[in-house]
Amino acid sequence: MGDWGRSVARREFEERGVLIRRGWRQLTTAGRVRVAEGRLTLLNSRGSEIDSAPLSEVRVVEPWYVPRGVVRAVLGGTVYLLRLAPSRARDVAEAAHRARG
Repeated sequence: MGDWGRSVARREFEERGVLIRRGWRQLTTAGRVRVAEGRLTLLNSRGSEIDSAPLSEVRVVEPWYVPRGVVRAVLGGTVYLLRLAPSRARDVAEAAHRARG
């Protein structure tokens, strides 16, 4: 498998260029979402952690009432809206679900 295979196993999902909002407040327009080592982590454009929670305390869904590409992530009770490329929005929800199991 080589180094690439081990790298993918350790980091199950990462997306850059993500708009991250908490309520009406926009936290970053170029953030990152990472699912790795049993946690979902939100990072700002400089790589500083906005929030992180174990996957057992995370819910990620694509609500029907928001535009395509927007997911609702609840990390330990705090609600965030994440705007990703529409093709990647479902990927973050699936990665969180897969990594939890």
